[in-house]
Amino acid sequence: MGVIRQCSRSACRQSAVATLTYVYAESTAVLGPLATYAEPHSYDLCAQHAESLTVPRGWEVMRLAMPSSPPQPGPDDLLALANAVREAASAPAAPEHRTLRTPFDGPSPVEGTRRHLRILRDPS
Repeated sequence: MGVIRQCSRSACRQSAVATLTYVYAESTAVLGPLATYAEPHSYDLCAQHAESLTVPRGWEVMRLAMPSSPPQPGPDDLLALANAVREAASAPAAPEHRTLRTPFDGPSPVEGTRRHLRILRDPS
């Protein structure tokens, strides 16, 4: 599950439901459904700020259709998930190979521990 994005307006703690982008060459603001990914030059807005959006004089607002509810996973999504689980379960376990370690590899990571940076001396 993805991270819930907040409204870009300062001091607003509401969840974002729409994305605002500007087309400066055409003096147009485009307001549409929340984008899949946060983009650096777009603004995520909550329902209140999306509804009350105003633009500079001479600019046009293009409001794209907003979905009434978040999209639910379809049968294709569920089949893809089931196939991925089946494939992972049927894959043979890889045999363990012993490899030679160099001094630069550091200690083997142990599950549940943190890795820390170390200073290494020049091998020469």
